[in-house]
Amino acid sequence: MSYQKVIIVGNLGRDPEMRYTADGTPVTNLNVATNRKWTNQDGSKGEETVWFRVTAWRRQAETAAQYLSKGRQVMVEGRMTPDKATGGPRTWQAQDGSWRASYEMTADRIIFLQGGGDAGSRGGGGQDNMGGPEQTPEDEIPF
Repeated sequence: MSYQKVIIVGNLGRDPEMRYTADGTPVTNLNVATNRKWTNQDGSKGEETVWFRVTAWRRQAETAAQYLSKGRQVMVEGRMTPDKATGGPRTWQAQDGSWRASYEMTADRIIFLQGGGDAGSRGGGGQDNMGGPEQTPEDEIPF
């Protein structure tokens, strides 16, 4: 038997996109950026942003589409879904020539962390201290 569980905390790079499958099942895609910052031994700063394309299904898809919006901080628990072509992350070349990667994930649970707008009271406690990524320009969002 094998098992995997992935937990990410990050901010939505754009508004959720909800649609319905042919049989009427709701599905919502979220683009979540996770960010890590550090200081090197020589004092220089380092930063890394990793994008996750999260898919939510059924009632969770409807709730995410209704209450989440660009910039909101979320915690997502789920499993990785490898790219069918490569078996790993989806990669692309940015306008500046650097290579970027996005990871596909299916959500088992989405927790709203940061309050904002109408969803602030429903978000689970406005925990801004968890640290999220800086806002990313829209032309750098891969989807």
